[in-house]
Amino acid sequence: MDILRVFNNNVVLARDAAGREVVVTGRGLGYKGRPGDVIDDTRVARIFLPLPGGDPDTYGSLIAEIPPEHIIIADLALASVRDELPDTAYQSVLVALADHLSFALKRMRQSIEIDYPLRAEVAHLFPKELRLATTIVDSFNAQSEVQLPREEAVPIALHLVNAGFATGDLSHTYQMTGVFKQLFEVIEGYYGRPFDFEGISAARFITHLRYFFVRMHNDSQLDEGRQELLSAVGGTYPDAFKCAARVKNILELRLASPITDDELLYLTMHIARLASDQVPVATGEGTSPT
Repeated sequence: MDILRVFNNNVVLARDAAGREVVVTGRGLGYKGRPGDVIDDTRVARIFLPLPGGDPDTYGSLIAEIPPEHIIIADLALASVRDELPDTAYQSVLVALADHLSFALKRMRQSIEIDYPLRAEVAHLFPKELRLATTIVDSFNAQSEVQLPREEAVPIALHLVNAGFATGDLSHTYQMTGVFKQLFEVIEGYYGRPFDFEGISAARFITHLRYFFVRMHNDSQLDEGRQELLSAVGGTYPDAFKCAARVKNILELRLASPITDDELLYLTMHIARLASDQVPVATGEGTSPT
């Protein structure tokens, strides 16, 4: 395999013998590496094949942000349900789970607690995924000194759903895709500049929007009366707040339902993060997603 791009000392983008672009991990694999260098196969720990239609650079950037030890513990936890996962879903679940565990551990170190109000809905709509996710949490806790709360099974179950483990209504997926495209156009129009909609912040924003669609579908919006926090965030990020208000209006029109202040709060925070990212030098007239 030949190196195409170095993300960090342990993660590179490469071209394999079949001509595919793959993300390769291994301790020190990218150290002093340059495009065109041949990879030492003995140093390769894992090879990740981007999903069809996915961007290899974005996928590699996501994996590069995850500490290698968190990929290892995610793999060990996922082994407890390996036989019940389709081969086509295992890799995407592994990356999503490692990313989630990494942030969950960070939240716990900072004593940040998150309430997941969708447990009843997830249990009803995706009982098998929730059962597997609970097993994954239990497996992690059995191997770690840090104990995750069992409520973490809820977002992990949704990661399983997002990976295609459950069949769903494709018309709903098409609706989400169209709404996402419109929202990104609104955000770019508000700020008057292109955004990197293939970056990590955009990927997390899209994940948040997917969960938002689930909440709207089940009439379970976040609504815990955080108006004071919304005012504080709006004061800190006034542009993001105004842009989020426009996004909120679009969502209310498209979904024919009012949106709570708590949902507006999270939209503001995600847009603020998106706006703070460095934008690649544009060679055309925009970077709206297709």
